Amino acid sequence: MDRTAILRLKDGTEYTGTAFGADSGISIGEVVFNTGIPGYQEILTDPSYSGQIVTLTSPMIGNYGISAEDNESSGIKAAALIVKKLYRGPVMEGRITLDEFMSRSGITGIEGVDTRSLTLHLRDHGSQNAAIFTPDRREEAKELLASFPDITERALIDGVSVKDRIVDPDLGEGFCKAPEKPVKRFALVDYGIKRSIIECLYKRGVSVVLLPHDATAEDVLAEDPDALFLSNGPGDPALLTDAVEMTRSLIGKLPIEGICLGHQIITIAIGGRTEKMKFGHHGSNQPVRDTVTGRTFVTAQNHGFMTVRSSLPKTTSIWFENANDQTVEGLYDETLNVRSVQFHPEAAPGPEEAEAIFDAFLEKAR
Repeated sequence: MDRTAILRLKDGTEYTGTAFGADSGISIGEVVFNTGIPGYQEILTDPSYSGQIVTLTSPMIGNYGISAEDNESSGIKAAALIVKKLYRGPVMEGRITLDEFMSRSGITGIEGVDTRSLTLHLRDHGSQNAAIFTPDRREEAKELLASFPDITERALIDGVSVKDRIVDPDLGEGFCKAPEKPVKRFALVDYGIKRSIIECLYKRGVSVVLLPHDATAEDVLAEDPDALFLSNGPGDPALLTDAVEMTRSLIGKLPIEGICLGHQIITIAIGGRTEKMKFGHHGSNQPVRDTVTGRTFVTAQNHGFMTVRSSLPKTTSIWFENANDQTVEGLYDETLNVRSVQFHPEAAPGPEEAEAIFDAFLEKAR
């Protein structure tokens, strides 16, 4: 069966390849590139990729298969996947192939794309909407792509957040359990939480009350937590006005901490600004410098928006900065009792050097 597929960017650039995974018609979303080498399963199941088509720059993808215990959420959250070469050989017992995983999940991929050329194009022209389709649906796909909203106009949180309050959620096979004798209790607002973040808290004896994205300040205070924790998630933080107001109203009442989107919500809540990046930071090889210790280490990252340094209040200090482009990677404000990081210290996928950030979060809890 001919499975020719076309990738078309909003600016009209096209690549031809072969479809794999599910036959899901036209797949559409913002196309971004990720420079990680392993970790394709964690990337695909990261809720922060909701609404995005992921290009993997590593030339062969899929060679170690898929294991259920490595999912960062209930399933694939990315809109589609682009690879140079899909591994189609055998995988270890107990695993399934990437092709089968995507078929079961109803998600389309395209292989045979010159991902080096595509990545360079995105670096030069910026991340943008794109569609993957079969040749017979070209005109339909072009019309859909022309009218499809940018990521800055899309509300994506409702599709990845829990709907109801959950105490110490069971993370599933392969993840550790909630502590039997917790030392702290965090109210964690879910904007698209990765399981590995909760696991890092469990490992440190922290009990978690997972709250939906529309939780109010009253909902948070009713839990009497030792800290408010804001999770990662997809999309533009500027759209999350309710989350910002909730966070702002709790400043001074609770220690407030956040990762990725949570960091951006905190930025806006304390009076700062965020802005869209040209192509973002997506990968497990981003160097970050700790401004307090001077130490530089490698981190995993996935974000297309950033904190505007000049917009931060005078009382706020830059905790971390990107060693490549000096963008803000973390902040703290002792006056307001807030602390956050833009990168992913839970190391799934990627390096483990930053996991001590969770210890710093724990120290600042009341």
